Amino acid sequence: QVQLVESGGGMVQAGGSLTLSCAASGIIFKTSDAGWYRQGSENRREFVARIGSGGITDYGDSVKGRFTISRDNAKNTVYLQMSSLETEDTADYYCVVFNRGQPLWGKGTLVTVSS
Repeated sequence: QVQLVESGGGMVQAGGSLTLSCAASGIIFKTSDAGWYRQGSENRREFVARIGSGGITDYGDSVKGRFTISRDNAKNTVYLQMSSLETEDTADYYCVVFNRGQPLWGKGTLVTVSS
C-alpha cells in the first residue's frame, strides 16, 4: 500500500524545537525527491523545505537557518528538524514525496507554537 505517515507534531513554546518524521511505504523512496509544506491560519499551502534524491536541499525563506530537512533512505523516512520556533510557524505540516514524478501527500501533522 502506497502511503506516507507523518509524526512528531505537537505543542511547543516559542524558541523551542521539534522534529517531524514522514515514513513512506509502497514506493521506491531512495530515488524520490521529498519535502514539507505547511498550511496555517491563512489557509494557503506554503513551501517549507525539499530534499532531492541526491541530498540537495532547498528551503522557504521564512524557515532558512532554523529548519533542517534530512532523509534516511534505509528507513524510507524524511525528517524536518525545526528550531527557534515562532508562533508564526503554527500550522498543519504535510509531507510530500514525488513518486515517479507524481506528488504523494501525507495527511498532515499539527504543530502549535505558543508564546
